[in-house]
Amino acid sequence: MRRKIPSTTALISFEAAARHESFTKAAQELSLTQGAVCRQIASLEEFLGLELFRRSRRGVKLTEAGLSYSRRVATQLDAVERDTLSVMGQQGANVIELAVVPTFGTQWLLPRLKDFQQQHPEVTVNLTNRTRPFLFADTPFDAAIYFGDADWSGTQSHWLMGENPMPVCSPAMLGKQQELSAEAIAELPLLQQTTRPYAWRQWFNSQQLNIPRDMTGPRYELFSMLAQAAMHDMGIALIPPFLIQRELAEKRLVIANPQALSSIKAYYLMIPERKVESASLRAFRDWLVNQANSYNLEK
Repeated sequence: MRRKIPSTTALISFEAAARHESFTKAAQELSLTQGAVCRQIASLEEFLGLELFRRSRRGVKLTEAGLSYSRRVATQLDAVERDTLSVMGQQGANVIELAVVPTFGTQWLLPRLKDFQQQHPEVTVNLTNRTRPFLFADTPFDAAIYFGDADWSGTQSHWLMGENPMPVCSPAMLGKQQELSAEAIAELPLLQQTTRPYAWRQWFNSQQLNIPRDMTGPRYELFSMLAQAAMHDMGIALIPPFLIQRELAEKRLVIANPQALSSIKAYYLMIPERKVESASLRAFRDWLVNQANSYNLEK
């Protein structure tokens, strides 16, 4: 069945004219005559059966329908351009598009990724931040590293490591004390993480404490944000030590209490079932699981 899609030339002319709200400037940008741009937009309006611009002696102005359509067209043209550049850049190489939770990606995975590149120079791994599960069929991703319970329909899961966050703060907040009791921590500003809303409640409950304000305090989406806030004396945060190894080594953060919060959730590599036979993904999976096992043994 033939698709109901206008010509690409007409869409590109329309997007440029809509962005500038000027046929003349669009023509200059596209190296066309103004008349050519006018004809392309007129053909598009005829195809759609609606007016995209209001013409007057003072120029052109988008109609409400034209404004709405221009935003959608611009988004789709941007996506086509990105996909085209991606294909051009790959030039037949084996590429893994990996969705990864941000702080894990920057603090744990990236420092080790050079080892994979050295072992498999024919494979390119692209990283994109994603904090929550998604439908693989709706994205270009080949695999994902996420924190959860591995309940992700249509995927094969590979356990990497637990999280086990501990209370951390700045040296100034700890002061001259070696550590802070749970009761003392309860009196401090509690930094919350958006994706772990009950973390402090669970930690205090593990200490047999019921703290009314355990879910109050500023919320941040990423562990890296929590770490920055804690380093700037804004409060105390629950962060897995392996995500802040440099900050701990440089004494910009200190562990305020050695009691870790255990959880049934963990970091997993998730591969859609339709991709499990990919040779490049199998190589990455084996390498990543071995790296995680080595790290877990070192702890």
